[in-house]
Amino acid sequence: MRIALCQLVSTPEPAANLELVADGVRRAAEAGADLAVFPEAAMACFGTKLAPIAEPLDGPWATEVRRLADEAGIAVVAGMFTPADEGRVSNTLLVTGRGLDAHYDKIHLYDAFGFAESRTVAPGSEPLVVEVAGTKVGVTTCYDVRFPGLFTTLADRGAAVIVTAASWGAGPGKRDQWELLTRARALDCTTWIAACGQADPRTTGVEPSGKAPTGIGYSAVVSPLGEIRAQLADAPDVLVADLDEDAVRRARESVPVLANRRF
Repeated sequence: MRIALCQLVSTPEPAANLELVADGVRRAAEAGADLAVFPEAAMACFGTKLAPIAEPLDGPWATEVRRLADEAGIAVVAGMFTPADEGRVSNTLLVTGRGLDAHYDKIHLYDAFGFAESRTVAPGSEPLVVEVAGTKVGVTTCYDVRFPGLFTTLADRGAAVIVTAASWGAGPGKRDQWELLTRARALDCTTWIAACGQADPRTTGVEPSGKAPTGIGYSAVVSPLGEIRAQLADAPDVLVADLDEDAVRRARESVPVLANRRF
């Protein structure tokens, strides 16, 4: 399966961000990708009031992403916000294109490093695995990467590739943690990890303010044995990589951690 990680910097304006998604989909399709992955909060950056911009899955923002995916003939994962109960939103990954019409609501909310996502976001509860180009793909969001159980659950459900869409918070040691955690999750479940984050806003002339996690870049493809096979820097860009499902089989024969688990 060929995958494209479309690292971008979201603005507060959903319509403007659709133009960024359209460009990423075009570049992914031209590269022959089966799946284009966009970051968490592709619809609008954190630090924006989310309830007023949240839309249902049949609203105009998701409908346009579906159209772009269908027109390009590829599958797309893109972060958006959908309405939830009690005035909150769900932090949603839309999964569309190639006959797919699914979504994942972020399960683990980022109540850490002085930020409280749960004040405005309601947690999801259901893991998601879809099939793209004959390969089963699990879907996760940002802070989920700190919770190995979700990743092993996705592997148990057949995932050979796990996507992590993120808007990773900046700060001392955070890039090291991003790389360590994505590599560790690959080793936990001997899967490919395709981790796509928001680029660093400063690379586009925007200085972040407040505690909102607005991204650091360094999207990466990590092998089932925990090797970073390809990685972007901190600026917006598209990374295209081929993921060999046979590498998962070989890793699981060599290091059968899923089979050897006791707990």
